[in-house]
Amino acid sequence: MQKYPFQINTKILRLTAEISELVGSMSTLTEAARSPQLRRSNRIKTIYSSLAIEQNTLSLEQVTAVVSGKRVLAPPKDIAEVQNAFEIYDRLDELNPYSIDDLLAAHSVMARGLRDDAGDFRSRPVGVVDSQGNILHFGTLPAYVPQLVEELLDWTEHNENPLLIKSCVFHYEFELIHPFSDGNGRVGRLWHTLLLSKWNSLFAWVPVESIIHDRQSKYYQAINNANNAADSTCFIDFMLSAIKDALLDVSSQPSEVKPKAESREQAILDYLSEHGDISNIDVRELLSVSPATANRVLNEMVNKELIFRFRKGKTWVYRER
Repeated sequence: MQKYPFQINTKILRLTAEISELVGSMSTLTEAARSPQLRRSNRIKTIYSSLAIEQNTLSLEQVTAVVSGKRVLAPPKDIAEVQNAFEIYDRLDELNPYSIDDLLAAHSVMARGLRDDAGDFRSRPVGVVDSQGNILHFGTLPAYVPQLVEELLDWTEHNENPLLIKSCVFHYEFELIHPFSDGNGRVGRLWHTLLLSKWNSLFAWVPVESIIHDRQSKYYQAINNANNAADSTCFIDFMLSAIKDALLDVSSQPSEVKPKAESREQAILDYLSEHGDISNIDVRELLSVSPATANRVLNEMVNKELIFRFRKGKTWVYRER
C-alpha cells in the first residue's frame, strides 16, 4: 500500500484528544445537527467560505440569497459556483468517501456549467499557485492522476490511523496530486468534510471551511511548508487546530437555553416536519398564543426564510423551505 509521510507528534496527539473530547461533550453540536435553522446557517457559512478562498466575489448575504432562490446581481460564474456547491453539500450523506466514482461525480456537480471537463480528471500538466500567484508546486503528471487518486482513497479507507488524522492527510495529498483542471480546493475541502462526517455525523454541519477562510494565508503556508518538507505533519497540525476552533465556534451557538422566539420557531419547524404544513389556527393551538402573536411569529419566520406562505383553499398555510 502507498505510504504518505507524516509524524504523529505530541501536538497532533493533544489536538486529537481535545477534538474527541469536544465532540463527546458539546451538547450544542447535537442541537446544531437537529435544528434546521442552525444547519442552514452553518451550511451557508461553509459554502461561502470555501468559495471565497477560491476568489468567489459573493458576500455571505449574497450567498444566502442565492441559496434561497433570490435574484442576485453578480457574475453568473460566481452564482453558479454557489448553486453547485450547495447542491453537492446537500447530498453529502449520499457520497461514499472511498469511491473514485463518487469523487468524480462530486466534481461534476461542483464544476457543472463552468468547465467542459467537469467530472473528469485533467488531461494537461498544471502548476499549483496560491492566492498571490506564487507557485506552490507542479501537480502530478496527468497520466498518473487516476492511479494516485485511487491509491489515496484506498489508503484513507484501510490505514489503521484515526480517521480524524487520515482526513487531514487526504486533504493535503489530494491537493498535491491536483487531479482536476479546476476546483481542486473546493473538492478537497468538501471531501475532508465528508470524511469527518463519517467519523462523526455532526461534522456535516460544522463549518471548518470558515476557519480555513479566516486563516487563508496560513492554510497556503501550511501546504507550502509540507511541500518543502515532503511531509504533511505541519498541515495536519494546521487542520486539526482549525477543526478544534470550528467546534468551539459551534459551541457558542445557542443550545439548551433558547430565547422564547427561537423556541417557538423550533416548535413550528418540528410540527412541519411531521405534518407538512401549518396554519395560523394550528400555531395558536401549538404555542397557546393569540391569533395576532401567531401571525407575527409566522411572518418573522417567513422573513428569515425558514418557511414560505401559500394559499390552500381559502386559508393561508405555511411550509418549511
